[in-house]
Amino acid sequence: MKKNLIKSATLILSLSMVITITSCTKLTEEPYSAISTGQFYKTEADANAALTAAYGPLADLYYTAGTCVSDWSADQSYPRQAVGRNTMTLFNYDPNYTTQKSFSRTNESPQQIWVACYSGIEKSNWVISKVPDINMAAATKDAILGEAYFLRAFYHFTLTKNFGDVIIKTVPSDNIDAALQVVSPKANVYKQIFADLDVAVAKLPAHSPTLVKGRTSKEIALGLYAKAALYAENWPLALEKAKLVIASNKFTLLTEPVDLYNVAKEDASRTENMWAYECESTNPGRSSQLMSLYGPKNSDSPVYGTTTFGSIFAYQAFYDSFSPADKRRLLLATSYVTKSGTTVAQKDITPITTKGVLIKKYMDPNSIGANQAVNVPILRFADVYLIAAEAEARANGVNVDAYLYLNKVHQRSNVDPVIPGLTKDQFIAAVLQERSWEFFGEGDRWYDLTRTNTFMQVIPTAVNDVYPTRNIQPKNRYFPIPQDEINANNKIVQNPDWK
Repeated sequence: MKKNLIKSATLILSLSMVITITSCTKLTEEPYSAISTGQFYKTEADANAALTAAYGPLADLYYTAGTCVSDWSADQSYPRQAVGRNTMTLFNYDPNYTTQKSFSRTNESPQQIWVACYSGIEKSNWVISKVPDINMAAATKDAILGEAYFLRAFYHFTLTKNFGDVIIKTVPSDNIDAALQVVSPKANVYKQIFADLDVAVAKLPAHSPTLVKGRTSKEIALGLYAKAALYAENWPLALEKAKLVIASNKFTLLTEPVDLYNVAKEDASRTENMWAYECESTNPGRSSQLMSLYGPKNSDSPVYGTTTFGSIFAYQAFYDSFSPADKRRLLLATSYVTKSGTTVAQKDITPITTKGVLIKKYMDPNSIGANQAVNVPILRFADVYLIAAEAEARANGVNVDAYLYLNKVHQRSNVDPVIPGLTKDQFIAAVLQERSWEFFGEGDRWYDLTRTNTFMQVIPTAVNDVYPTRNIQPKNRYFPIPQDEINANNKIVQNPDWK
């Protein structure tokens, strides 16, 4: 059984996260016991518990919203319209997420991203604020603080790529002024992300095979740094950080891409799967519902999982975009075998279309109900190579190194190398296509389309008989700030495009 920190350790509550203001002076109840932050942050054990709490919101983020909110908006996969999961695909949402009947669950909406990330930032801020005063070994303290700075950077990065201009939070909410902040321009958010990652890289230990599952390291922080810099369009910085990860020799690409998602080969896959949300099917434990959504309807396959509903499928056009020789196409299927041994053909896979394609990245035949143990990738070494390829081309032109980085990933999948001779625009398009083939189902594609501002060209053609029309608009580049958050904080206003 995995003993990762998100699920096996006790989470602490940040009691100052919610600030209650009252004008009533007649409340006379006397509290007989309380735990304040001043009482709690005393020992190394307290520091580790606080850090565990900062990792905790990853479970809320990746239960569904962390991948599906973006994937349902993009051009690779789509949800079955049952239970109102078509809102992101049809772009018919507005800021009132929680009042829309078209959202079946808040945990499948952008609001869950906002809430989970700011919860993680708040918990990270308490670690950063309180742990420096705890008496413990310097190396241990540095590692804990490095992880907290990394997490704060990651949560801010996730927020800004979803919402654009967001609130930068760097102090705990121990008073009303600290709790309620204004929105900052996206450029300033990236400055804060880079500042936090500078500290994280300086404090974190080098990556090691003995690293606790789900924890981070110096090289993982550099990988996140490279990706954030790419999104910020700081090409030299993105290239610099990606090259440091590559030169560290801490990670390698697996020979077989399908092994990345084989729950029985989870530990071996960590040589490429740098950082992931560690799912666990046992109870107590934290999982996601991706397995149950991606598997065939009626839990009718012994391979996909014990409880699956047939709720997400790949577009036929996306499946057709792969070379038949591409090993990654094995992670898609146009038929499946039932528990009784009957082969179900593509025309019968779904109740909504004869062109549904199954996605096989989140299969767990030994799942417990809907709880899976297959991890959800957040940062992979293949991503670092493709970041390096794109950043090299944008910063220095399409040179030998750019092709080398791209072909490391491309040829791993058993296809011929990309031949030199592409223009800069053609090469970048090839990198983006490679990213699409490599990271489908991992919540990455939508952000590639929005950061490159190509979503308005791509999405109108990503249709099928289930979604023959998708009314994408320029304002859909970022999600609106949840109206509940604006109602609770009079210092923030809605994103301009959503007013």
